[in-house]
Formats: sequence, C-alpha cells, structure tokens
Amino acid sequence: MRYRSIRILLSAISAVFAIVISLLFVLFVLTVVISFENPFTWMLLLIFPVGLLAFICSFAATGIYLGPIAKIALKVGQLADGNLSVRFVDDRTKLASLGVQEFAEALDSVSSRVRASMAEVAAESKRQGQFVSDVSHELRTPLTAIRGAAETMLDEDILYEDRARFCGTIIRESERLTRLANDLLTLQHIEGDGEIVLDRVNLHDIAAHALDLLEPLLDAREVNITLAGEAPDVLGDPDRLQQVVTNLVDNASRVVKSGGHVSVGLSGIKGHSIISVSDDGPGFGNVDPARLFDRFYRGDSSRTRSTGGMGLGLTIVKAIVTSHEGTVEAFNLPGGGACFIVAIPSLPLRHS
Repeated sequence: MRYRSIRILLSAISAVFAIVISLLFVLFVLTVVISFENPFTWMLLLIFPVGLLAFICSFAATGIYLGPIAKIALKVGQLADGNLSVRFVDDRTKLASLGVQEFAEALDSVSSRVRASMAEVAAESKRQGQFVSDVSHELRTPLTAIRGAAETMLDEDILYEDRARFCGTIIRESERLTRLANDLLTLQHIEGDGEIVLDRVNLHDIAAHALDLLEPLLDAREVNITLAGEAPDVLGDPDRLQQVVTNLVDNASRVVKSGGHVSVGLSGIKGHSIISVSDDGPGFGNVDPARLFDRFYRGDSSRTRSTGGMGLGLTIVKAIVTSHEGTVEAFNLPGGGACFIVAIPSLPLRHS
C-alpha cells in the first residue's frame, strides 16, 4: 500500500474514533447532566466538524511520522535497483523521531556493508579476469615455441644438429610450462583452503637447509652467499618458510653478476623474527615495491624471461608470509642492489 493511501486510511480511522467518542460524550452530557429530551440534533451538529478536525489532525500527525519512513522506503527501492550511492541518514531524517533515526542509521550501516561487498566482488572479478589473461599470456609463448619447433622437425631433410637444437627448445619450453603449473598449484594451495602444518620453526635451520639445496645452482651462477645472525623461533609451516628463503635467494641470484654477493640475515625486533635477503645487483629502479609481488610482474632486470623467472616467485613469498600473519617489504639499497625484509611474529623463548 502506498504512503498516501496509508495516511488517508489512518486519518479516516482516527476521525471515526474521534466521532464515536465525541458522540458518546455529547450523548452522556445532554441526557444525563443537562437532561435534554432530544440530544440527537446536537449530536448531528457535532459530527461533521469533529470528524473533519480529527481527520486533519491525524493526517498532519501521520505525515510528520510516516514522511521520513516513506522516504526511507523509496531509498530502499533505489538500493535494490543497484543505486549504491543512496544514503539513508540526511538532514530530514535527523528531524524525525528517535525510532526513525535509529532505523535509518541501521539501514545506512547495511548499505555501507553492501557497497563494501559489491566493491570487493567487483575487485575480485577484475583480479580473476586479469589472472586468466596473465596465465593465457604466459602459456602462449612456450606453446608457440614448442609448436614451431615440432613443425620444423617434421621436415625430413632437417640436419641432425638442427633437430637436436629444436628438441632442446621443446624440452626447455616444456620445463617452463611445468614450472608455471607447479607455481600456480602452489599459489592456489596457499591462498585456498590448503592445510598448513604449524610447528615451532627455527629460522636458522630453515635458511641453512634452503641454501644447501640451492648450492649447486648458486655455484653454477657463480654467486657468493652468506648466512648470518639468529632469529627467535616462529610458529609456522617449515616447508613453506623454507620456500620463502629459497624464492628470495633464487630471485636475488638471478640479477647479480658473476661473482656477486647475496646475503641472508636473521634477527629479532619488537616481537617479530626477521629474515632479510639482500644483493649487490642493480636493484629494481623506481618501480613501486608493492608491484614486485603482483602475479606475473617483471621489472626491467630482476624478473625477465631470459633469467628463467615466471613472475610468481615473489607472489608466492607474499602469500606464504601473509598466511603466517607476517609482512614482506622491498627497498633499494643506497649503494646499489635490493633488500627484501620478511617479518613474522615470534614465539616466546623456551624455558630451560
């Protein structure tokens, strides 16, 4: 029922009640108190003015109370139609009764949550679309190389040396696809509902083990590596935290020159255990450090296809650190090179 129809109905009901009460009162006064023999004439003279006055007063009163509610109902309809700019609390609402004000404030709170949810859904949809686009782009290059090499090898007259070279291309690009698939699965497992095994972790042991595994690769790249310091234990997944160190060191070793240095430092400060990985490479320039952790982002020198990176290593690092309620930041060093700082909440010291 519309707002005006409700007001008319309530006013009519109020007028009827006012007329009935007035008639009963007049009937009582004229017959009992004054003892008129024919009171009905007086009653008929009162019916119209009393009913009209009651209707007008009731119509005005309901307008004062129901007016803000009608406006709120109109805004609810606009919100349902997708108008997210609707605000329920305004100057007119503030002049309404306390109950109407509380009702408007509650709806304003709900609409704010709706707007936040819609914005989050839109952002997530945009991220998913960008992710699909990025994955498609990453797949296109190796698949094109594999197809081109395979089609060339169909030529029966191709030399053995060329056939071997194209076979190497197929193997190399297939390995890139395998790394991409593994990184995507790892990222999905971390960001999804994958189980995280939490245990007391000694970060020095984790870092040392990661460097032992990377030693052949670092030797091949002729990169010098150092590990120094100690950090308080943390509550975390040992395998995932080892992957953090592995990815950061691997990323740093790609950009330093032959004979360059990569340093891993451990420390504790303000209730957090710190892992720092620094290098003497070129750094990442004027790029916003936050962008380094975006999926498939590559800087001019630090994350290029020529070094074998897929653009997901630092994204995985951030996902793991975030799942451990920690933070990761990057900055350029004054003397050249870059430094990545991981901070994870520390556990209390063991009591002997």
